[in-house]
Amino acid sequence: MSETRQPTEDGALISLTGDVAGTYRSTRSEAAAQIDRQVVAADLAQLMRDGYLVLPSLLDAVTLAEIQRALTPLLDHTGRNQFEGHRTQRLYGVPEKTRVTDTLIAHPRVLALLDRVLLPNYLLSQCQVINILPGEQAQALHYDELFYRVPRPRKALGAATIWAIDDFTADNGATVIVPGSHTWPDDRVPNSADVKLPALMPAGSVVFFLGTLWHGGGANRSERARLAVTCQYCEPWLRTQENYFLSVSPATARAVPEDIRRLLGYSVHHPFMGMANGLHPKRALEDPSR
Repeated sequence: MSETRQPTEDGALISLTGDVAGTYRSTRSEAAAQIDRQVVAADLAQLMRDGYLVLPSLLDAVTLAEIQRALTPLLDHTGRNQFEGHRTQRLYGVPEKTRVTDTLIAHPRVLALLDRVLLPNYLLSQCQVINILPGEQAQALHYDELFYRVPRPRKALGAATIWAIDDFTADNGATVIVPGSHTWPDDRVPNSADVKLPALMPAGSVVFFLGTLWHGGGANRSERARLAVTCQYCEPWLRTQENYFLSVSPATARAVPEDIRRLLGYSVHHPFMGMANGLHPKRALEDPSR
């Protein structure tokens, strides 16, 4: 029988029975180690029970002001359809366009939860800025994993965050969630009898929810816009919504922290998913011509 071989983290092909340690070892979430285990355990228990939780006031006023200043000039068009919202501004490809969202993408409290919900070397599936303008209607309720055709009920294949850059209020488009809906089967959809709660939270807070939870953007009946940043994550063996190898330049991939570089796909899901020419993808960043 021929020997099965795989690329090690440093790019060499060896047998499955060999030592896979090399130059680029499989990386863990560095920032997540800052969070107390008891805090993470409490967060995780609430998440698995309700399908979501709100983590209040994680960003200070200075950080929020910096994010507002950087994002506002980049919002120059509204959605293309009813789901995106004709009165909602959206920005895709965010990691390449600004670095102010780095702290949101890889916040320690978020990574600590993701480390327990998803497999190692999970990926950033999408990072998007959403600015709901006055007069926008409520978005249709949905769950983010609709495009993964795996029958429910099941374990979530991903998770998401929505960061409140402005206060989320009952009348300005706060995200509406359906508690407990992460456990529903395929033939169960929200109806008028289900509890639907707006994720009310002050600016600087984040709502974290599983990819199987039903939710949707609320209607903005106020006179001001509601700015948010959403980051979605998925298992390392799934296709991401955004192709970051095309939308994020090698220069940016070199510049971001290791946690974000891994989330962008510069990692290997054991034994070899994500390789490039038989090598660890970070080897591509060593090429000065890229």
